[in-house]
Amino acid sequence: MKSYRIGLIPGDGIGPEVTAQAVKVMEAAGSLFGFSLELTHYPYGAEHYLSTRQVLPDHALEEMEGLDALLLGAIGDPRVQPGILERGILLKLRFHFDQYANIRPVRSFTPGPLGSVNAVVIRENTEDLYVGIGSTGDGAVNLPLEVTRGGYVMKGQLSAFTTPPKRFAMQVAWHTLDGAARACQYAFDLALDLGAEEVTLATKSNAVRDLYGIFENACHQVASQYESVSLRVENVDALCYKLVRSPGDFRVILCPNMFGDIVSDLLAGIGGGMGLAPSGNVGDRLSMFEPVHGSAPDIAGQDRANPVASILSGAMLLRHLGETSAAKAMEDAVQRYLSGPVEELPIEMGGRLGTRGAGDAVVRRLEESP
Repeated sequence: MKSYRIGLIPGDGIGPEVTAQAVKVMEAAGSLFGFSLELTHYPYGAEHYLSTRQVLPDHALEEMEGLDALLLGAIGDPRVQPGILERGILLKLRFHFDQYANIRPVRSFTPGPLGSVNAVVIRENTEDLYVGIGSTGDGAVNLPLEVTRGGYVMKGQLSAFTTPPKRFAMQVAWHTLDGAARACQYAFDLALDLGAEEVTLATKSNAVRDLYGIFENACHQVASQYESVSLRVENVDALCYKLVRSPGDFRVILCPNMFGDIVSDLLAGIGGGMGLAPSGNVGDRLSMFEPVHGSAPDIAGQDRANPVASILSGAMLLRHLGETSAAKAMEDAVQRYLSGPVEELPIEMGGRLGTRGAGDAVVRRLEESP
């Protein structure tokens, strides 16, 4: 029996609850399709930080190099200053392993008031405003640059001052031509796999010419290499309007990092909510899969969280490893579960089933599959 080495970071809040259900369904799929999971648990998150003041040590990253994939629960806790865990765990993992494409599929499992959606957002995942360099000062700001990405190092110094002195903030964003091109190529290759005829690029180069202009130029260069898939360019504000008006018109949407975070949440709302929204952070090294939703500390430990997004993230993980049949069986089981009686749905969706009950219901649908 084939075995996969999976790292598990349950994280904070509802993270441990929803990842437990994802693992349960993945293991059930493994039993049906002839593979097993060798799990390595990592404690990193708020509790670990509060007790040790350690976020994510470098030796853990070295150990993770030997894994086949990572499954993450959720990161964030009101007892920890915002940004410490998010930058120290989420962004550190994305940048260290050069997970350059954030894949966020949105699918309407049940009819929504705005229509059905079956789309995938490809979010460039290592550049833009998320490079994490900024500062606030009284009259002057000095920003040292020293950032390592997959394939290059950015170094330098940025300084600015106001006359007369004003308190101001400065945040750095950049795109490299290569960084944009590889995200665009991933989107076009995915469109080919899905049989989609176009990739829609969310941009704002009319107002932010240089930053989003180079991203747009990279995409035009990549698009010229494909005969059966075209590039559609939309300003991000107009795209959001069109997504609400006619979400079924879009299949593959490519976004710079910041826009991707926003557009994918909008689509998740159209598609049924954050409780149904999975994601994957992929690259040429270790890839990581996680639900889009946050840690929801207000319902942690109450068996109220919807585990479907985490279960679907587990299906994405298995598909990434080549277990396509198992991944599809998990997704089909979710579809059958969500199409069933309302009272058996997760509490978030108006049903009566808690986190464990919803996970068990998906396993039953999986095991009943033809």
